Amino acid sequence: MKYKTQILLLLSVITFIISPSLSYGQGKSNPLRLGIVGLSHGHLGEVVSRIDRGDFIIVGVAEKNTDLWSINKKLKGKVSIERFYTDLEKMLKESQPEAVIVYTSIYDHLAVVEACAPKGIHVMVEKPLAVSLEHAHKMNDLVKENPIHLLTNYETTWYPSNHTVYEFIHAENKIGNIVRMNIYAGHEGPIEIGCGPEFTEWLTNPKLNGGGAVIDFGCYGANLSTWLMGGERPQSVYANLKTLKPSVYPAVDDEATIILEYPKVTTLVMGSWNWPMSRKDMHIYGTKGYVYQDDNISLRIGDNTSQSVVESEPLDAPYNDAFLYLKSVVRGDITVNSNDLSSLDNNLVVMEILDAAIRSSNENRPIDLK
Repeated sequence: MKYKTQILLLLSVITFIISPSLSYGQGKSNPLRLGIVGLSHGHLGEVVSRIDRGDFIIVGVAEKNTDLWSINKKLKGKVSIERFYTDLEKMLKESQPEAVIVYTSIYDHLAVVEACAPKGIHVMVEKPLAVSLEHAHKMNDLVKENPIHLLTNYETTWYPSNHTVYEFIHAENKIGNIVRMNIYAGHEGPIEIGCGPEFTEWLTNPKLNGGGAVIDFGCYGANLSTWLMGGERPQSVYANLKTLKPSVYPAVDDEATIILEYPKVTTLVMGSWNWPMSRKDMHIYGTKGYVYQDDNISLRIGDNTSQSVVESEPLDAPYNDAFLYLKSVVRGDITVNSNDLSSLDNNLVVMEILDAAIRSSNENRPIDLK
């Protein structure tokens, strides 16, 4: 009897531990009705890899280029061909999604919000929020007029190490006051790493993407710096944008260096399509120590006498996954705070920074944001 009681107790503890992840990770009893808009983005695999999980169902796919229907065979195999549409408005009307995830060019983000917001359909776009500050302001106006959530998805939002860094700085004061942040994001280049032509066609187009590396990778640093600075806008932005491979990227920059000046902090954002490896990491220096976020899990923290390696704990659901997060926001289970990495407020600042960076490089001067 004693051992039976112990076994029952153990089973109850296990059930308690795993039940939250089951409710978020499976969710088959009440999945989110999700629509996909566009099939030309290289991050489409993120939704394809999660379809079988059960927390959402794809009720409709809108893509006017029918050639992309057959290219994306993995998605076509998981979603009935009857759910594919060439017309966004028809997909929204017939499929009735609660939210859409957007895999179009950045230029088309505004048109998607224009279609969805009046219908009360929530939107999550791939980073960055918009192709320009002008588009971002129009999207913000639509959200103000219509009670929807407009979220921006960054890979780095779901890095446990970034959240450990935030706790070390803001909750535990382990490195003192921030003095400097160096934020890196880049790789060899989208063509060099084998991105599909449907992706690179707009990614390297200044109208459809807004720029090159400054938009593709500069947005990561702007997003993280704004978050770590508590939503504060920099006082000035200075940028140097270069094209080191004009034969490959003749229309856009492929190397971006952006300096954000705050009253007591300098952030150096480095985005590149020229590095010999892929990286998304940060070096942050404070008045009494430093922290290096090396990858999505690992970081180093130290001062002038010692250094320790820290392995971050996994993030709790739904804060560990873009689609679990989207579902929880739409259903009202969690609240989006103004400075959250995915929030509209944070990403309006990101767009202000990117706009200033492009103007700064064009005019060869710092842009005052005070």
